Amino acid sequence: MWRICSLSINSESQPKLARQIGLFDATMIVMGGIIGAGIFINPYVVAQRVNSPLLILSVWVAGGVIAILGAFIYAELGDRMPEVGGQYVYLGKAYHPAVGFLYGWVLLLVIQTGGMAAVTVTFARYFLELTGLSISERWIVVLTLGLLTMINCLGVKAGSRVQSLLTVLKIAAIVCLIGAGLFLAKQPHSLVRPVVSGGISLGLTTAIGAAMVPVLFSFGGWQTTNFIASEIKNPKRNLARALVIGVAGVVTLYLLVNVVCIRVLGVAALAQTSTPASAVMRIVSGENGARLIALGIAVSTVGFLSQAILTAPRVYFAMAEDGLFFRSVAYVTQKTRVPVVAILLQSVWAVIVAFTGKYEQILNFVIPMDFFFIGLSASCLFVFRRGERGNEIGKPGFRVPGHPVTTIVFIGACWLVVGNTIYKYPGNSLVGVLILLVGLPVYALWARKRRVKA
Repeated sequence: MWRICSLSINSESQPKLARQIGLFDATMIVMGGIIGAGIFINPYVVAQRVNSPLLILSVWVAGGVIAILGAFIYAELGDRMPEVGGQYVYLGKAYHPAVGFLYGWVLLLVIQTGGMAAVTVTFARYFLELTGLSISERWIVVLTLGLLTMINCLGVKAGSRVQSLLTVLKIAAIVCLIGAGLFLAKQPHSLVRPVVSGGISLGLTTAIGAAMVPVLFSFGGWQTTNFIASEIKNPKRNLARALVIGVAGVVTLYLLVNVVCIRVLGVAALAQTSTPASAVMRIVSGENGARLIALGIAVSTVGFLSQAILTAPRVYFAMAEDGLFFRSVAYVTQKTRVPVVAILLQSVWAVIVAFTGKYEQILNFVIPMDFFFIGLSASCLFVFRRGERGNEIGKPGFRVPGHPVTTIVFIGACWLVVGNTIYKYPGNSLVGVLILLVGLPVYALWARKRRVKA
C-alpha cells in the first residue's frame, strides 16, 4: 500500500532486479550466512558454562531445533512475500512502515556493518599470520572488502557463485576437522559422562540458559537469505527449501564439530582453550593441521563477508524504492541488474567502522538489536495468519509446523538472547536503543518528503 511511492522512483525503463539464483546457490547462501568463525571458537564458551558432554551436546541440539523452527517461520514468510528486503518488508506490512525502516536503519549503521568490520579485521589478522607479509592490517581490510564489493557489483549471479564456492570451502574445512577428530584421535574422551550429580537446580538451569546464548548466536544468519527473495528463481518453492535444507545441514555439521571437540580434548581442556578447532587439529595432525584449520577459519570469514555484501544491500535498496532513503540507493544498473549504490554504501560504511577501531564495542549492541528484530519479524506471522481468515487466496503453500506453539518458542528464544545481553551489558545495550530511537526522527523526515512528492 505504501509502496506506491516506488512508482515515482522507478520508471518503466528502470531495470529491475533479476531472478538468477537457483536452489543450490540459495542453499549455499543460507549456509554461508550461518557458518562464520563462531563454530571454530564458541564450543569452548559453552563448555565453560555446562561441564558435561551430554549437557554440551544437548544445548547445541536445542539451539539447532530453534534454528530449524526459525527456518520454518521464515520459509512461510518468504512464501507469503517473496519480495526484496525480507524482514524490512514483513515488519512494514505487519505493523507500520516506521518499524521496517528502523530495522533497515540499525542494519546499516550497526548490525551488518559492525559485524562486517569485526570479521574483516579478523580475516586480516589471520591472513597476515598465515602469509607472514608485512602489510598494514588496514590495507587488507580495504582490499578484501573492495574485491568482494566489485564481484557483487558485477551481478547477482557472479556474487552468488563466488559465495557458493566460499561456502563449499568452509564446509570442506569443517568436514576435515570432523574427519580428523573422528578417525585420527588416539585417546578419545567419553561422550557419556554423567550429566549432574545433584539433580536439576536453579544454578544448572541458569547455566544452560547462559550456554544457549552463544549457541543461538552461532546458528544466526540464515534469515538474511530472505533479503534476496526477489532474485531467487521460483522463490515460493526454492526459498523455503533452501532455508530448511541449509539450516538442517549446518545443524548437523555443528553437532559433529562439538562431538569432535569433546572427543579429542575432553570437557575440561575444551573449556580452557579459546581456539578449540586449532587445538583439535594440533593434537591429531600436528602444526600442519593447525595451520590448515587456521586457513579454513580465514576462508570462513571471507565467506561471511561475501554473503553480507550479497544480501543486506537489498534492504537499503527496498527502503530507497519506497521513498524512505536516498533515491540513488535504489539505482540498478542496466547490465548487471544489481543495486550497486546500495552495495557500495554498505561496504564504505563497514570500512569506516573498521577504521574507527570501535567495532568490538559495536558488536556488544549488535546482538540485542539483531535478535530483537529476528523475533519481531517472526511475530509478523501471527498478523498475516489472522489477516488470511476467510481469504483462501492469501494462504501460502508452505506453513510452519506446530504454529503457534513453535513460533512462540522461537520468539521466546530470540528474546532470551536479548534479555541476557541487556542484563550482562546494560551500557552497550542502551547505546543500541539510542541508535534505534534516533531513527524515529529520521524516518519522520523521509516520510514527510515522500508525502510531499506523492
